Amino acid sequence: MTLRFLVVLIVFALCSFAEAQQPKKVSRIGFLIGASASSYATRIDAFRQGLKELGYIEGQNISIEYRYAEGNPDRLSKLATELVRLKVDAIIASGERAARATAAATKTIPIIMASGADPVATGLVANLARPGGNVTGLTNFSADLGPKRLELLKEVLPGLARVAVLPSPSATGRELKGMQAAAPGLKIQLQILKVQVAEDFERAFKEAANTHAGALVVNSDGTGLFIANGRQIVELAAKNRLPAIYAASTYVNAAGGLMSYAANDIEMWRHAATYADKILKGAKPADLPVEQATKFEFIINLKAAKQIGLTIPETVLYRADKVIK
Repeated sequence: MTLRFLVVLIVFALCSFAEAQQPKKVSRIGFLIGASASSYATRIDAFRQGLKELGYIEGQNISIEYRYAEGNPDRLSKLATELVRLKVDAIIASGERAARATAAATKTIPIIMASGADPVATGLVANLARPGGNVTGLTNFSADLGPKRLELLKEVLPGLARVAVLPSPSATGRELKGMQAAAPGLKIQLQILKVQVAEDFERAFKEAANTHAGALVVNSDGTGLFIANGRQIVELAAKNRLPAIYAASTYVNAAGGLMSYAANDIEMWRHAATYADKILKGAKPADLPVEQATKFEFIINLKAAKQIGLTIPETVLYRADKVIK
């Protein structure tokens, strides 16, 4: 072995050793969630599973900073600022209000919506195909969802004449306007229940009972207030024997509510991981189209129906994507 060859081998070995000693970059992303950790546990687990499938393992090549507003939307701005100061590589926002708070706090850190209302109507993106700023992700909004929920209630309760509606405090109004346009054709009168804080729910349900509402629609939640108090809402609906249909499946699957007609939010959160992956690999949010939910699930909980003495017609049960017995 020549001296020159030996020197080359030593240099190569030293370079390989130095390279092996270089710590792998650990990407850091932030979560801004309007509700509590427990109410979003299944969604977060779905996102983490999506990351795992893409090769990310917490503590090895990725870390996550969690911030929860606990159903108090006024805390979102402060929590968003905290995440920005940490200089995370991307922020996952749990809804329209969280996305807006984050967008107000930074114009450079990529923001990924895991779900939410119409981002064009709320000004979060220029258009769905080319968002144009630092916000992208997924939206579960569809103007047809509100009217569809009314139709399903009418099929379950053919004589239904009055429906109470819980619209999100930050709703853009399009979902509610769709319901208001559809109600006369279904011979339904809508009663809008105003709720701003958790303490308002008891009063709202008393109001619905006093005016003899025959059913309830809980619309999309842009603030986290409804999700954070989902179990209370479900329990109040049962206590008042009020058949209810919800804008998220977790009200039924986790909280025991009667019915939901909504996008599969668990799959949406799992899919949100692909946006994080692309951004961490260098993609710009401005160039990643916002994806709209295309599949919506109708779920019925027969346990909840029995609790309030309601019989779901067989014709409606056949149309359900999932029936909880």
